[in-house]
Amino acid sequence: MPPAPAQSSSSSALLLLPPAPSPPSYEALKAAYHPCLLTLLRQLARSPRRTHGPVVLDIALPCPHLYGRLASPRGPLYATTHRLVAGLYKLLCIIAANDSIDTEDAAGVDARVVLVAYPRDGRLTQLADDARPEQEAQGPAIDLHTLARSPRAWETVYAVQTEPGDTLLRNFLSFSPPGVNVSTLRGGIQITSSSPAAADEEVDAQNHLSVAVGGTFDHLHIGHKLLLTMFAFVLGRGSPSVNDEVRRTLTVGITGDALLKNKKYAEFLESWQLRQHAVHDFLSSIIYFGGPNDGRIHWQELAGGDTADRAVHVTYPLDLAIKYVEIQDPFGPTITDESISALAISKETRSGGTAVNDKRAEKGWQALEVFEVDVLDAGEEELVDETFQSKLSSTEIRRQRSERVKAGPRA
Repeated sequence: MPPAPAQSSSSSALLLLPPAPSPPSYEALKAAYHPCLLTLLRQLARSPRRTHGPVVLDIALPCPHLYGRLASPRGPLYATTHRLVAGLYKLLCIIAANDSIDTEDAAGVDARVVLVAYPRDGRLTQLADDARPEQEAQGPAIDLHTLARSPRAWETVYAVQTEPGDTLLRNFLSFSPPGVNVSTLRGGIQITSSSPAAADEEVDAQNHLSVAVGGTFDHLHIGHKLLLTMFAFVLGRGSPSVNDEVRRTLTVGITGDALLKNKKYAEFLESWQLRQHAVHDFLSSIIYFGGPNDGRIHWQELAGGDTADRAVHVTYPLDLAIKYVEIQDPFGPTITDESISALAISKETRSGGTAVNDKRAEKGWQALEVFEVDVLDAGEEELVDETFQSKLSSTEIRRQRSERVKAGPRA
């Protein structure tokens, strides 16, 4: 069975944000991006052209701190990147909650943040096409050339009317094929200090070539997107390997159906297969910017038996593999695959990372480097009620579906 294409909906768009503010506080992100995001989310959510399926909105976030450093180990770049991605997803969630914009259902707006290594002054140093390593097509952090040359069929590319936004658009169009349909949006206030965001020292930083994450991933929502994006960001870029057994690997442990029977509103839980497909649709859309029908992408399903759980392995032409594994315990492949060197977890499951490393220590294995992802909260925003949290809770999403079923069809 082939992998589902990254862009499976009937409509898709690209938003080119101006370079990220520095320092990347939530307040600075809101000042810069709230006007354009609110306008565009409203427009896409209420578009009469959309008849079925979500609108997939790729949001390109230019990151000056990543420019020229895409091949660097990700640990020193993690904190700044996490603040940016978490802040932008929080802003998206608050706008959607305040304006009753659907971001969870199949008929909503499916926003996906893509990180673009881009200098603040917009002055690019580019390689000729024939000198570009193919691994530059690996996200979730890519360069502008890769984004512009992507074969994705965006119906519209939206740009922001500010001086940096205009420069970004010109650079984008200089790389993209002719005929791009461009629309502009009003910009916000760019707050940038004189000093750029500093990365941590790279001394002794490990270039992780096998990273794991685990979760239920039921009714994929914005919190899941943040976790999966930061998980994928940790994976380093290594030299292509001759041996397929040592490919750079993203391992996603997805809780098996049997462990979820006692969940609230369990009758509205998605099956393991549906959850795996939803994770793959999102993850593949942010990590691979080659052709969706590239014949070099291989999908293999491994059926579970009495002693084995289900798994799906997807390999890409970037010396890259994603392994989706059904898990029946809190540890999953982190204590059966010694090659895994890093683990992404949410802060609320921090104890799980400690337990995994205790188990690995018992085996005499190297401890995993643990990368924490914040749980999104509304903070001091004007909306501090259940509407915000409902967009970040699979349980609440299932409850809402239950209520709709009880209410019956609308008259």
